[in-house]
Amino acid sequence: MEDIGQAFVIALELIAAGDPELLATVLLSLGVSLCAAAAAFLLGAPAGAFLVTQRFRVQPVLVVFLNALLGLPSVVVGLVVYLLLSRSGPLGALGLLFTPRAMVLAQTILTLPIVAALTYRATENYWAMYRDTFLIFGAGRLRAIATLLAAARGALVTVFLAAFGRAIAEVGAIMIVGGNIRGFTRTMTTTIALETSRGDLALALGLGLILVSLTLLISGAAFLLNQRMSDER
Repeated sequence: MEDIGQAFVIALELIAAGDPELLATVLLSLGVSLCAAAAAFLLGAPAGAFLVTQRFRVQPVLVVFLNALLGLPSVVVGLVVYLLLSRSGPLGALGLLFTPRAMVLAQTILTLPIVAALTYRATENYWAMYRDTFLIFGAGRLRAIATLLAAARGALVTVFLAAFGRAIAEVGAIMIVGGNIRGFTRTMTTTIALETSRGDLALALGLGLILVSLTLLISGAAFLLNQRMSDER
């Protein structure tokens, strides 16, 4: 316990000193996770709303499958992306393996089912309420989807936060496709795992504190934004 306490104090000193390597790791983590969450949101939110507006025989199966993907193992995603981007893979010529862009791709695949499934749940009640109105006025599918997303915009803030939280906490997939290269693809979570295995609890705790603080800060900002939007309605 005494060693952990000393490591905790050293971690606070590292944060206060603004260590360049520490800051670079934090910025990379934020950049990769925000890009992945944004990409997943732009693809998954319309997909979830589109699934709500459709009625066909296999739709229940698709919904069940989509929810099953919420538990998708990150190391499996990392392995699939690795095989796609490796030199012998179909996308190997792009040279994306062991780069931040490969990490964004892996995190986007991981968070896409979260966004789509949660958007489906957030918009299905609105579709039940307004479906007849859409049919009466002859609104097309695209118009209906846009209206559903606008109506559920408060819940969609939470959807984005869920995707971001999943992305920034990711370790397995980005370790595989990013390689955990110091100063290039090393993120907060991979550094925490690495330094803990080395016994450097100070840096691990420092990054852990930053990770939790940033998550709380972004969640708080999103909550205030959601409250403001609710007050303006």
